[in-house]
Amino acid sequence: MNGKLLAHPRLGEIATPAYVLNEAALLRNLRMLRDVAERSGCKILLAQKAFSVFAVYPLISEYLSGTTASGLYEAKLGRECFTGEVHCFCPAYKDSEFDETAAVSDHIVFNSFAQLRKFRTRCAGKSVGIRVNPECSTQDEPIYDPCAPGSRLGVRIDDFDEQEFAGVDGIHFHTLCEQGFEPLEKTVRAVEEKFGKYLHKCKWVNFGGGHHITKPGYNIDGLVKLVREFSEKYGVRVYLEPGEAVVLNAGWLVTEVMETVRNGIDIAILDASAACHMPDVLEMPYRPPLFTSGEAGEKPNTYRLSSRTCLAGDIIGDYSFDAPLGVGDRLCFEDMALYTMVKNNTFNGMPLPDIGILRENGEYELIKRFGYSDFKERLS
Repeated sequence: MNGKLLAHPRLGEIATPAYVLNEAALLRNLRMLRDVAERSGCKILLAQKAFSVFAVYPLISEYLSGTTASGLYEAKLGRECFTGEVHCFCPAYKDSEFDETAAVSDHIVFNSFAQLRKFRTRCAGKSVGIRVNPECSTQDEPIYDPCAPGSRLGVRIDDFDEQEFAGVDGIHFHTLCEQGFEPLEKTVRAVEEKFGKYLHKCKWVNFGGGHHITKPGYNIDGLVKLVREFSEKYGVRVYLEPGEAVVLNAGWLVTEVMETVRNGIDIAILDASAACHMPDVLEMPYRPPLFTSGEAGEKPNTYRLSSRTCLAGDIIGDYSFDAPLGVGDRLCFEDMALYTMVKNNTFNGMPLPDIGILRENGEYELIKRFGYSDFKERLS
């Protein structure tokens, strides 16, 4: 085994494939987020759609104020496993699930006034909000742009119903995806321009997620200033609901080289899969960072990293290394805590990776090991 390919020596001792949370990195992110909350007066929530490893919810809840959910199951998980508020937003609530969703939620945000009218009387004791679309695009990928033409997410100002808004507690907008402070500032100004007269009637305003607060270079002072000024101007509590910022660079996917072949290029077959274990690689597409590797051709030995599934296109990408790869070598894909465990699957009968934690003291703790039943029970 090539120890130089390992981000930590303990990663050479574990079974693969495995998602490994880096507790030290997670704590670093949480301390930064708590500092933002304390300095700005906002409340910060964990967006469970990005990360739902509830084994560390008790730790995260020491730093954050609650969770956000996209429906019943996430709302229940947040209520059962996290100390704090539960906020739920869904583009359309299923009638048969709504009462249970409301029972475990503190804030319920509706995507349209039609949904608000349908369920409003079933929200007794809950804080109710409406999602708005400021029609202010700040990114290039339409799949991640809630402000793109034809978007189903949020109410545009042309469709805003002032009478129906009476008695609503808050406004929610979510337009960012892994972005810095400047796009948020631009979006907030657009919200003020279009919905300013309604902001004064709110108790809270939720700035949504997609904030890369814990990424090096993020303008934290600008964020704190913006939130404080907005809160004071409108007399509201501001909420932020990041997902990736909570676990940014706080996890690895550890995999082992099972075989190497050559077909015009050198190819390494891994026991991890893009299609099954990191779907964003094929959906976005996305090239995950890999510890001690380089771009193709940058270092002396270039390999196409692929999987043991039968899908021809199950390719993670082309990477280069200082030395040739050999069977049994371990590779550590980085930034693998977010949008992996919540999106993985068992296509082709692929086993799900273990979930473990590398504790701050260097000890490794296995949290969950999956097996055949996890594949079978999803089928019939």
